[in-house]
Order: sequence, then C-alpha cells, then structure tokens
Amino acid sequence: MHFSTTKKTIILLVCLWGLLYALPNFFSSDMRQNLTSMPSWVPQKTISLGLDLQGGSHILLQVDMAPLIKERVDSLLDTARKELRVKNISFESAKALDDGFQLILKDIETDRSEAYRVIRNLEEGIEVDTDSSGLLTARYGLLAMTQIQDQTIAQSIEIIRRRVDETGTKEPIIQRQGTDRILVQLPGVDNPDEIKRLIGKTAKLSFHLVDITSTGRSRGTKRLPSLDNPNERVPIFKRALLSGEMLTNAQPSFDQNGAPVVAFQLNAVGAKRFCDVTTKNIKKPFAIVLDNEVISAPTIQSRICGGRGQISGGFTVEEATNLAILLRAGALPAPLNVVEERTVGPSLGADSVAAGEIASIVGIILVFSYMVLSYGLFGMFANMALFVNIALLFALLSVLQATLTLPGIAGIVLTIGMAVDANVLIFERIREEVKLGRSIMAAVDSGYKNAFSTIVDANITTLIAALLLFSFGSGPIKGFAVTLGLGIMTSMFSAVLLSRLIVVTWLNRSKPEALPI
Repeated sequence: MHFSTTKKTIILLVCLWGLLYALPNFFSSDMRQNLTSMPSWVPQKTISLGLDLQGGSHILLQVDMAPLIKERVDSLLDTARKELRVKNISFESAKALDDGFQLILKDIETDRSEAYRVIRNLEEGIEVDTDSSGLLTARYGLLAMTQIQDQTIAQSIEIIRRRVDETGTKEPIIQRQGTDRILVQLPGVDNPDEIKRLIGKTAKLSFHLVDITSTGRSRGTKRLPSLDNPNERVPIFKRALLSGEMLTNAQPSFDQNGAPVVAFQLNAVGAKRFCDVTTKNIKKPFAIVLDNEVISAPTIQSRICGGRGQISGGFTVEEATNLAILLRAGALPAPLNVVEERTVGPSLGADSVAAGEIASIVGIILVFSYMVLSYGLFGMFANMALFVNIALLFALLSVLQATLTLPGIAGIVLTIGMAVDANVLIFERIREEVKLGRSIMAAVDSGYKNAFSTIVDANITTLIAALLLFSFGSGPIKGFAVTLGLGIMTSMFSAVLLSRLIVVTWLNRSKPEALPI
C-alpha cells in the first residue's frame, strides 16, 4: 500500500503522456492542420480510419507469369546442357519453348534412355518425350505449372504486404482473386499513384562486372540502359556475382557529400563473395542493376569486406527511402500489371459510422453507471482509471500510426470489458476481506494482492491469443490483435497501478472509518 515518490511520478507522467497523445484524435481536421505549425514536441499524430470506415484505394493487379516462366525455362535449359555434357551425351539444336525446351540427340540409340533420365531428374514436374528422330521435348506439366503459379501468387502477396505495411498496423486488404490476380485495398489512400509505383516495381537487384573490352554483343554479355543516361547502354556480363536475395537489410542514408544513398548489409555468403569480387577486380567498374537498369557503375577502388556497402544513383531522399523499402521486402517473383484502379467509399456509410459512435458512447456511459451504482466511490475511481486506460490505448495507436477498422474497434471494446473486469475482481475481493472483519487498509491491501494473480493469468492467456493472431493473421485480424494486445498492457497499468494509487491516496487523505464499497 506504499507508493514511493518515484513510482507516483512515473505513473502520473505516463497518464499525462497518454492524455496528450490521445487528444489530437478528438480535434476536427481544421484544428489538426493548425497543429502542424506548433513545435515538433506537440503531439500531432492520430489514428487512421480503415477502408470500412473512411474508404480508400482499390487496385487490382495481374501477375505476368510469362517472364517468370521464360526465366525458369532458360535456367532449366542451361542446366540440361551442363548435365548432358557431364554424361557425354551429344546433342544439337537446343532451343527454348514457351513451357519447356527441345533438343536433338545425335545418337538416339545409345543416349535415349540416359538423356530421358537426366532431363526427368532436373526438376520435379518435368514431362519428357522423345521420338525416333532423336527429338527430345521437355515441358512443365499442368500440375507443375499450377504449383509455380500458386507459389508466385503467394510470394507476391507477401511481398506486397511487406512493402505497403512494414509495421503490420495499416490493415491493407491483400488477397488473391481468380487464378492470376491480386486485390489490394488501402484505407485512406485517395491517390494510388505512389502506392502503384511502390507495388509495381519488381525490385530485382543484382551486381555485375562491366565488360569494358566487349561490344556487348557476345554471348556472355548484354547491354542495359543507364539510369543517369537512358540513351547510354552499359555492357555487363550476364552472370550476376551478387543478387538481392543476399541482402539482409537496406536503409536510406547519406554519403560523405550529403547525397542520399541506400546503405545495405549482406548475409555471410554475400559478404564473402563481395569481398572476393572486390579483391580480384580493383580499378574495374562494378554495375549495380535494378530491374534491368544500371542505376550505378562505380569503379572498385579497394577491397570491400564486412558485407556492407551503399548504392548511389542521384536519388532524392524519397527515392532512396522507397528503394530501401523495396530491397528490404524482397524482389517480386514476376511483374505486376494494374488492370483496375478506383477510389472506394466507406462500406459502412456515414449513417452507420454515426450509429457506431452513438453505440460506443452509450456503452461507455452504461459501464460507467454500472460501476458507480455497484461500488459507489470505488466505482468512480475505477471509471477514472478506465478513462485513462482508453486514452493510453488511443495514444499508443496514434504513435504507431495504426489503422482503425471494425475488428480494431472490437478489440478496444473487449479491452474496456477486461479493464472493468479486473476492477470488479479487486473490489469484490476487498468486500470479502471487509466481511471477514479485516481493517480498512488490510482489506484493501489483501484485495489487490489476492486478485493480482487472477488478473495476470487472465491477461497473459489473452495476450498469448493476441500474439498468435498477429503472427498468423493478416489484414483486419492483425488489427484486432494489435488493439487487443495493446489494450491488455494498458488495462494492467490502469487496473493494477493507477486505480490502486487513486485508492491509496484517498485512504491516506480521508482516513475513512468504513469503506464506501
């Protein structure tokens, strides 16, 4: 029942912080605009409303499977050439098809069965056919093509989600539609152009040596346009020495001259390879290629070990930030084409939103009234703590820039119920202690101590459920988990610390002869 001055100060500062950071949510849009001219330390962030409460952007994307299949077929054909040569199987006229490749065996009688076995084992789902003329045809079967498409769609959805919602609090709706389309709905985004640029960029990063001796027309090289000068074609070796999959992190930064760059970190394999490449190729240009465009081709001045480097390309701060996001999220497995885009209105409608506000206010009034009627002055104390609890929850959601949807509101309502439930447990325990004849201070002390373990157990089990929902859920499910998890923490603070401080302060000042509970 004793609170040190330090503990009292911390509790009061937390309450003040919650009230201040929750306050902008209750200002009108005009008042919030005026806050932008205030000092930076004045809270200005608010909770964003979800697509079902305020509308947003609707974008329908189509996954272009053709480039992905072509890339896989080319890789399959290269592997087939190598494996057949290892087995001393002679062939000619090897060429790629839309869904596989063909080649002609020179010695059909001797090599037919062995070639069939080698090609069949290249990849699961490959169907191989040979005829009497020595023509061998290998194709991806229907099941294999379906699996490739399903994997590509699933991977694309996850990468889109990481790009538009790195923190998991904006609640975008991202889901598959049909066989090769992805629906993206973004709350509060009226102009989807920036999002389209962020989503649609394949972000396939690779590092190549520049072929300074070649015309760029030999089999091992290719010419790509330069970001600085689109009319210039840079000859680079086709074989990538490093790829974007080796990146573990990417952040916007600045170079020694203050120009925006993207600083990156490689994994162990990439760091070793980067060190080997820079050691062997000092004074040679090293091209950084993003989506078949050379964004930078600096000359290697010295060996670079440790797995750290930076990408420069005349970026603006915004471009460097977006590129870092793209690289952190990973490359899309296939290009995405926008087939439909529109701005959607709130699905609930203004009348339904107003009705929801009224219902929430009525519900809070009823809860407050019940606590006062049931526990008198102690019910007022509980209501004060509950008010601060709601403010703290709104403040945390505002700081996180979370998006509030109907499932999120459900999480807040559940939080309010759990906070009230904790106070009910404590007050009922205090009543029991008073009936047993304990003194006022002893009854209050025992009530809080005995109810504490029950409250902690209930909140921990609910928190575990919230963590699982956040880990395995998506979109609105994550939003519900976020509000529920944060609400559990604020409820523990308000019910166990704040309400107890209020009660103890009142007892020490008024020294009542009986508890009004």
